[in-house]
Amino acid sequence: MLTHLRIQNFKSWRDTGAVRLAPITVLFGNNSAGKSSIIQFLLMLKQTVESPDRRRVLHPGDEHTPVDLGTFRDLVYDHEETLRVAFEVQWTLPEPLSFLDPRSRNTYSGEELRFEASVGTDPKTSQVFVESLQYMLGSKDSFPLRIGMAPAKQGFKLTWHGYKLVRNPGRAWQLPPPVRFYGFPDEVFSYYQNADFLASFTLSLERQFRGLQYLGPLRNRAKRAYTWAGEVPEHVGWSGERAVEALLAAKDREISRGFRKRAVRFPALVAAWLKQMGLLDSFEARSIAEHRKEYEVVVRTKGSREEVNLTDVGFGISQILPVIVSCFYAAPHTTVLMEQPELHLHPAVQSEMADLFIEAIHAREHGVDLGMQFIIESHSEHFLRRLQRRVAEERLRQDEVALYFCENGVGGADLKPLTVDLYGNIINWPAGFFGDEMGDLVAMTEEAARRSEPAE
Repeated sequence: MLTHLRIQNFKSWRDTGAVRLAPITVLFGNNSAGKSSIIQFLLMLKQTVESPDRRRVLHPGDEHTPVDLGTFRDLVYDHEETLRVAFEVQWTLPEPLSFLDPRSRNTYSGEELRFEASVGTDPKTSQVFVESLQYMLGSKDSFPLRIGMAPAKQGFKLTWHGYKLVRNPGRAWQLPPPVRFYGFPDEVFSYYQNADFLASFTLSLERQFRGLQYLGPLRNRAKRAYTWAGEVPEHVGWSGERAVEALLAAKDREISRGFRKRAVRFPALVAAWLKQMGLLDSFEARSIAEHRKEYEVVVRTKGSREEVNLTDVGFGISQILPVIVSCFYAAPHTTVLMEQPELHLHPAVQSEMADLFIEAIHAREHGVDLGMQFIIESHSEHFLRRLQRRVAEERLRQDEVALYFCENGVGGADLKPLTVDLYGNIINWPAGFFGDEMGDLVAMTEEAARRSEPAE
């Protein structure tokens, strides 16, 4: 799970400051205030990790990626190419990382990794380069072991703290540049006697970002029939286009809705949530005929006796279905990025959606926590109010949720952490958070009083 993020000089962000990431992290704010940019930044790192080009420092995107950020000039703050895009990202490890120094025989271990990097571009060639990078192994805010790369007179050199790297005998050659934005070049393992453990650092970063999943704000419309030949999709798709395939692939999985709660089959869990949200009384994806790979989704709306095809009911159901499937389908310890999951949904459903995410972070499979994490961009007051209520009811711990308000400032976008007390109250509620609700009520009262006055 990602636990910390800081971004500098990216799009509208001069500096996000330190951002605590929780199992449920929600970004609120005005339009064009930088909420989506934070998600786009994480997706850019994912795209770079997955790029087959090892020499590409950053992959801003193209038509085959979830985001396309253009050139470095397009994505750097204020389009100022002399600036460096710098960032920090930290994550918990599924299992503690330990290794033995073969020379000193000392053992090093940690439960979290932090990665820091600074990336720039050459104004003459427009070539993007890594200025520096560093991995830090430890726990929370204590990182006794730090290994990185920094520029040297001719090429790069390794830097370290809390660990001494020892060169092999021979000439002290300078190192070539890092691989992508995060990788140590192969020469590191040839030049140094005790650097093999560094491969575990880069592998952990790759696993973290390859595992990121994304669901965009506009999900695909439902189809009258779906084709599924038994494949297991990695995720529901950027637009939710593979939600039904994922549902069918997970039909034999059993998910528990929390500690000491009975496990249910995956399709039954999805159907239960659609019913709990008041959208449908029944939901089923079934084969059109025996030995066929064509499937249809049939539903029964609330109060109806007849089953109909999913395409014959409201548009909102096709929008919430990928959200529900994503919450439980992803592999354990996955971080799911979502933009406006409440789009096209009734306010009551938006409230229930908060309970969906709460249940998802507490869900278990085979008696083990799934460890899901959600980073959500939202405009929904109803979603927020339900989260506050669940904190007050102690169904959601304070440390399980992180809320932020994004707004435009004089020096770029500004990120304000919202402080939630034990009773669910937001202590530092920003002015005009969801518009001037009190002002509207006062104006209505004054207008009603004016119109009720007898005419002179």
